[in-house]
Amino acid sequence: MHLKFLHYSLIVSLTFIISCNTSFEDLSHLSVFRYNEDGNITSLDPIYARNQSNIWATSQLYNGLVQLDNNLQVVPAIAKSWRVSDNGLIYSFILRDDVFFHDNEVFPEGKGRRVTARDFVFSFSRLVDPTLNSPGLWVMNSVDRNIDGNLNITVISDTVLEIVLKEPFPPMLGLLTMQYCSVIPQEAIVLFGQDFRKQPIGTGPFSFAYWKEGVKLVFRKNPNYFEFENQQQLPYLDAVSISFIQDRQTAFLEFIKGNLDILTRVDASYKDELLTPTGELNPSYSHRFNKLTGAFLNTEYLGFSLDENARGNLSELNNKKVRQAINYGFDREKMLLYLKNNLGTPAHAGFVPVGMPGFAENDGGYFYDPKKTEQLLYEAGFPKGEGLPPVELSTTSMYADISQYLQHELSRFGIQLKINIMPPSTLRETMAKAEVPFFRGSWIADYPDAENYLALFYSLNHTPDGPNYTRFYNPLFDLLYEKSRSIVNDSVRFNYYRQMDSIIIAEAPIVPLFYDQSVRFIPHSVKGMQINPLNQMVLKNVMILNSEE
Repeated sequence: MHLKFLHYSLIVSLTFIISCNTSFEDLSHLSVFRYNEDGNITSLDPIYARNQSNIWATSQLYNGLVQLDNNLQVVPAIAKSWRVSDNGLIYSFILRDDVFFHDNEVFPEGKGRRVTARDFVFSFSRLVDPTLNSPGLWVMNSVDRNIDGNLNITVISDTVLEIVLKEPFPPMLGLLTMQYCSVIPQEAIVLFGQDFRKQPIGTGPFSFAYWKEGVKLVFRKNPNYFEFENQQQLPYLDAVSISFIQDRQTAFLEFIKGNLDILTRVDASYKDELLTPTGELNPSYSHRFNKLTGAFLNTEYLGFSLDENARGNLSELNNKKVRQAINYGFDREKMLLYLKNNLGTPAHAGFVPVGMPGFAENDGGYFYDPKKTEQLLYEAGFPKGEGLPPVELSTTSMYADISQYLQHELSRFGIQLKINIMPPSTLRETMAKAEVPFFRGSWIADYPDAENYLALFYSLNHTPDGPNYTRFYNPLFDLLYEKSRSIVNDSVRFNYYRQMDSIIIAEAPIVPLFYDQSVRFIPHSVKGMQINPLNQMVLKNVMILNSEE
């Protein structure tokens, strides 16, 4: 759709948005980074930072012991160094002594208090408090418990913290980079209680200013932030302003008009306006904007329910050759070119996405091979699809185009695909109950370790209590998974991971479609925007140059 056709249909909604903005503080004299959140931010409390909306907002306000760099390496944050014992059980962290909570009334004279090891004990204990129902409680599953049931985390001194695990778990450092593990002051919880969700206090590069839910959220520069870049204190920005325009066409128009400083989604309603058919930035916009892309650790896939006793099970899908035939039966490159303007990487490897540490190659899996599809169907007892009942694919409206593409491609081999469009919440529920024989799924990395992906196929993790939606069971896979969890040596552990991923390819409990790609469009005046495989929104290094600069 061309831009001029969008304009008239959006005038009313834009007038409403502009009128709402006028009631807020005038930020025009400041260096303000403006982004839109079309999802709903439900809380600014880090223990509820489950979805991207909450994670992006809270990451501006808080820090943890450690953080990730753009290469997914764990680097210091509030902990300036750490040591892991030879047996992999004891993690000792040395904290910086120059990190302070944001200035706030909860502290004497309103000045922020210095962070100590006790603050992390409080924050981690709060994360696992069953009365708070944090979706991040699982992050501490590997931590040992004392006789009284509390986490085995010890304050050695104000600047030394010790965490003891039940058994070695090498991804633990990666888990500690998650927003769930941010440090907060106990004084704020005592004063604000449940209202901490909307009156947050952290240590991050920005501090909370104000929030009118669903309309505007503003953070201001933290003048006492502890991180520097090239001997200059971060952050460079004076403020961050977040709007909540739910209609993506409206948000796109606001970006084009210069009222937003980043566009992070390519919606079907405007993708052909913004991008060329091959995924390049439309030349009519290249004089104003830059396009940033990078690997995003998100695997889009189709899953088979392999539980023979589950309602809705299609016994023919328990035949591995049928599942393999489907994997060979469509062209992933063509799918990405025509449906996603080449935004993504065709999944020619396994379930673990390319870009994950230890997984640099996109091979070893399935390519389009009509002859193999025909041969496998013949060997399975369904020559040219004869005798194979229709296969119902459950998906959501957002993926209807990909589902229709697969329906068309597989029909050439006699595989009849019926598409069942469901609301996302209904699809998740039926997947968890193994009530759909064939379903569309996606898995975004929580932390940068392949264990996070391979856990979906460990038999003891089957739904409804775990993430094994396919209810896959393979004794060799389980054995390798259990062994890998206690191996500290990265190269040895990665070898186990690759063996497990090869089993997933061979047994085909899923159909990998593509590995996602982060894409961001920013004005030429925005500098320092980072992009990493976890699609984090890092704004502490961002600056906005004046036109004269």
